[in-house]
Amino acid sequence: MKKMWMIMALLLAGCVGKPDNVIPVAKFDTSRYLGKWYEIARLDHSFERGLNQVSAEYSLRDDGGLRVVNRGYMAAGATWKESVGKAYFIGQHDVGYLKVSFFGPFYGSYIVFELDQQSYQYAMISGPDKSYLWILSRTPAMDEATKKRLVAKAQALGFDTAKLIYN
Repeated sequence: MKKMWMIMALLLAGCVGKPDNVIPVAKFDTSRYLGKWYEIARLDHSFERGLNQVSAEYSLRDDGGLRVVNRGYMAAGATWKESVGKAYFIGQHDVGYLKVSFFGPFYGSYIVFELDQQSYQYAMISGPDKSYLWILSRTPAMDEATKKRLVAKAQALGFDTAKLIYN
């Protein structure tokens, strides 16, 4: 019985760890992060497979968390797909380390580890391990110099940037 409770606790806690060398940004300002972000590049996962023109919109929830609306276009079928989730800070609210859920009680890490602190125009996000990576921008396109610099940083941290899917 004790073993079953331990397994249940692990499942409900989800996977909210941090990959080696991925450090959440400090001085994270939630109010500046809110709004729409466009996906510039990502590592592939089943929940986004086949989508392009992907965006994420963040707003405040009444319970102090964030509402997350991910949206993308599925060319096969010519339809828009949308997922609504919720995110909560893990620890301090001025550190870019959150847990996000789109599937009931299961949470995954959402780690903002690179952020344009001056104008909040780009961000890099990791999940619980280095198979999760997103490069986001406030605009649907990103200048090449910034994109190359972000990809180089991700590669130096051990992300497999050769597998990035660009929007």
